[in-house]
Amino acid sequence: MTTSAPTPAPTRIGLLGTGPWADRTHAPALAAHPGVDFVGVWGRRPEAAAAIAEAHSTTAYDDVDALFAACDAVAVALPPDIQAPLAVRAARAGCHLLLDKPVATTVEGARQVAEAAEEAGVSSVVFFTLRFAAGTAPWVARQAAADGWYTARADWLGALFAPGASSPYAASPWRGEKGGLWDVGPHALSVLLPVLGDVTRLTAAEGPGDTVHLALRHTSGASSTSTLSLSAPPEASGVTVELRGTPGVHSLPGSWGAAVDTFGTAIDALLESARTGTPHPCDARFGLRVTEILAEADRSLTEAREKPQP
Repeated sequence: MTTSAPTPAPTRIGLLGTGPWADRTHAPALAAHPGVDFVGVWGRRPEAAAAIAEAHSTTAYDDVDALFAACDAVAVALPPDIQAPLAVRAARAGCHLLLDKPVATTVEGARQVAEAAEEAGVSSVVFFTLRFAAGTAPWVARQAAADGWYTARADWLGALFAPGASSPYAASPWRGEKGGLWDVGPHALSVLLPVLGDVTRLTAAEGPGDTVHLALRHTSGASSTSTLSLSAPPEASGVTVELRGTPGVHSLPGSWGAAVDTFGTAIDALLESARTGTPHPCDARFGLRVTEILAEADRSLTEAREKPQP
């Protein structure tokens, strides 16, 4: 007589955050995931936490530490410099971490998250969309496995702050302060780094609005450029990643997949890392490296502004 292995208990995951991203993507994905017990929501706006909790038949928590105590893991949909200290507290409470990008907007903040996760022995995954989307993740993996790349460009031109644009994300104070470099720059780097290698040299230059141009040299010897903006005209908006080298010319697919499904794949990645103890390529340590590069770009921009003009 054979007996089947018992079905593992669902992983108890709580949600931190009540903004549009949490409401439209995180909460529906957590509620729908068959391996997750969506145990509750905490947010800085209790009424919004209550509304999300009611919509998904879970519990709104007033005390974030009480939510940590009820969870095996937390998913975070908060501004980066609110995310970072709460992620440290969650890790120290024994919770695995499903984080948003950027992990923080200071190197010290991101380092504290990575170190807290490592010291607590919890797994971490940072939700870099292109590394989990069904339409793009396999493409990134194929290009990372190829050799002979010569150069690349990764441009992300959003129209979030363009005149007349209407998006719930335009009300985000941190995006207004930090601009495209910190909001969409992580997406570009999440593709360039696994394919071309770490950044060894960097130059940044300002463009119109919040636009930033990056020129990067990588450990592979290849170079890349990126144009990052949240204030492009709608007619000029879009995402392009193009790689050139001995494998030929390869461009990022234009179809990515639904955000809820993509976040579900990130949940899968966290559950697998927690089960096996194997770090995910997009863990908090990788998130720290992305933050370090963005901070260096910020320093480059500041030095250029302060340099005396002839």
